[in-house]
Amino acid sequence: MDELQKIWKRHQLVARASTAFIYGILVAIAMNFFWDPGKIYSSGITGLAQLIATLTAHTPIHLSAALMLFVLNVPLFVLSWRAIGHRFTFFTILAVVFSSVMIKTIHPITLTNDPIICAIFGGAVNGFGTGTCLKNGISTGGLDILGLTLRKRTGKSIGTINIIFNAFIVLSAGAMYGWPHAFYSAIGLIVNAKVIDMVYTQQQKMQVMIVTTRPNSVIDCIQNHIRRGITIVHGAEGAYRHDKKTILFTVVSRYEQYELKKAMQESDPHAFVSIAENVHIMGHFYEPEP
Repeated sequence: MDELQKIWKRHQLVARASTAFIYGILVAIAMNFFWDPGKIYSSGITGLAQLIATLTAHTPIHLSAALMLFVLNVPLFVLSWRAIGHRFTFFTILAVVFSSVMIKTIHPITLTNDPIICAIFGGAVNGFGTGTCLKNGISTGGLDILGLTLRKRTGKSIGTINIIFNAFIVLSAGAMYGWPHAFYSAIGLIVNAKVIDMVYTQQQKMQVMIVTTRPNSVIDCIQNHIRRGITIVHGAEGAYRHDKKTILFTVVSRYEQYELKKAMQESDPHAFVSIAENVHIMGHFYEPEP
């Protein structure tokens, strides 16, 4: 068993490192093939790195977006190392380093200068890369680290900070390239966020109602597959046959839906299962440590 655990951990390390490398390629494609040709700014620290590169482009000291992406993340690496975890920070550093190197290495190709196309496809490519990283337990740096730290310590999000920061980036795009580019950058941010949500299914919560005649078997099987609390409602009755049933309620992430389905097939394949998507949670909801 110990040997299997070692193999599994080694496999996870390789998978995360590979994901960080793929993310680096994708963010480089987004920036060099779409954002830069279309004069589109990304969100967060990447957008700030682009802004600094633009402002210093015609000065004696030109600071490239690739360099600034790494430099601006350094204080956040320190925060992550102290507040979140060493392994998490290591892979975050890996993702940012790969991003900086790939942005500098992959030769820019101007596929189109159309700002709308560049905003949409740049946002989609970057969103896919970011969502894949998050799905595999890797942060891409920037405001993600600040958000995870704040949520871990206070249980609150940095939604307002994100909105203000990204509004600053969008307004900067308008000031630098003309106000239509502010709207194009905003489109890119929306596409980026939507694609992240599509790929990173762990943050999407679903309420599950199970009507079963074998509650103990179902509960044991679900909790063997996923770490979730379950509420039991006794004394339910079927309206057709008037047989006694038990209702179970739980909330899972979309990422855990496959494991839930496997658990139901093993424990009670004839149970009635109803799933409501995108529910809002008040109170404690267990999330794995990054």
